[in-house]
Amino acid sequence: MINPKATLEMLNMMNKDTIVDHIGIEYTDMGEDFIAAKMPVDKRTHQPMGLLHGGASVVLAETLGSVAATMCIDTDKQYCVGLEINANHIRGVKEGYVYGITKPLHIGRKTQIWEIKITNEASKLVCVSRITMAVLDK
Repeated sequence: MINPKATLEMLNMMNKDTIVDHIGIEYTDMGEDFIAAKMPVDKRTHQPMGLLHGGASVVLAETLGSVAATMCIDTDKQYCVGLEINANHIRGVKEGYVYGITKPLHIGRKTQIWEIKITNEASKLVCVSRITMAVLDK
């Protein structure tokens, strides 16, 4: 499903000078049906109470789902845009890293649905998210 020619280096380079770069998201692993990344929990991603901001979790989720969707299409002919994203915030995190992994629930000709699970350093669930992507013709 995911483009076998894609590399982690390529994914990390394409995010230069974006919000992904600014908050420190880094792709860490990928396979035929998943992409994984980590994000620091620090002053860039904290909310005023010193916890991981829910919006930062959504940025990580949307980044993973959007990139994974794009890796499943012919980018010469199509592109993907987000239609809807939701997130359930389950546990707070004060420091360290959180880890996200996305896997497809549906890959169709015109829509894709990806589930993203975000965990803390103890592998406990922090956030679960789902993104629906539209696949559009250029």
